[in-house]
Amino acid sequence: MKILCNYYVTYRCNAYCEFCEFAAHGKFKEFPHASLEYFKRNVSELAKLGVKFIDLTGGEPLLNPQIVEMTEFARSLKMQTSITTNTLLYPKYAEKLACKVNLLHFSLDSPDAAEHNKIRGVDTFNSVLQSVEIAKSLGEFPDILFTVTNETYNKLPQMYELTRKLDLLLIVNPVFSYFGNPGLSLEALDFIEDFVKGKSDIYLNQAFVDLRRAGGNHINAPLCKAVSRTVVISPDNKLILPCYHFKQKEIPIDKPLAEIFKTEEYLYYEKNEGRFDFCEGCTVNCYFEPSFAFPTNKLAIKSLPSKVKYGYVKLVKQKFKKLLR
Repeated sequence: MKILCNYYVTYRCNAYCEFCEFAAHGKFKEFPHASLEYFKRNVSELAKLGVKFIDLTGGEPLLNPQIVEMTEFARSLKMQTSITTNTLLYPKYAEKLACKVNLLHFSLDSPDAAEHNKIRGVDTFNSVLQSVEIAKSLGEFPDILFTVTNETYNKLPQMYELTRKLDLLLIVNPVFSYFGNPGLSLEALDFIEDFVKGKSDIYLNQAFVDLRRAGGNHINAPLCKAVSRTVVISPDNKLILPCYHFKQKEIPIDKPLAEIFKTEEYLYYEKNEGRFDFCEGCTVNCYFEPSFAFPTNKLAIKSLPSKVKYGYVKLVKQKFKKLLR
């Protein structure tokens, strides 16, 4: 059952994050943005197939000049939308995006401005704080997304205090092993897990922690559902298989998606999801979040409390705050 589309609306970025592939600007400089025409066609088909969530991702998604129209169209089909941004362009689009993005995430990598800006390779710390003010003035409650690394995990208490002052929810996003990054140490995992306990305004998917302690995905007993539950579409209108981070195949979307999903080529990747050699040890959050969407194994069950807590904060607590404004 496909529940999520990771739609790469651009591969370009205006930052140089140490832990991200898109910092290699030359590699994606001439790569096209996703077109609105193809976006509408693909998303319409996905909605008919039952996909409920669409993450408009990148790169920096706000670099796509048609990002507002994309959010409007997805919402018109009653799809839940999410965007994660470094906020450099958020002030430009804030009013037009207001009430069109269900889950709006602002990336902040350290409570210390100098450290955050060093990690990002560009001055975005003040932009995040400014964007928070703008968003809240429009009745929005963005989340602060903290991608935790072995160098920054001990800053979690200060990040938590900063986020509390902003009256927002803090999402702890454990960095995964990819693009030369070794992933989180056991010491970092212990620290994060202990700190998060008992705090209602901080989100950490416990399954992510347990997955790392177990050594990630194992191909003899795979947990990954990257193909069966997720649809990944590139800016140049191709299906990426089995996932973006370990893409082995790109299929041009030259026929209805429902037809492509029935092809022998596509079914091969679906049948072998999580079983390829490169899947061993994988902890890529983008695909384990939907993989743990249903309580079909121990880790999926472990993820439920954090999802319930997040839903309560977003749907109840923050909605109530809006009513009080």
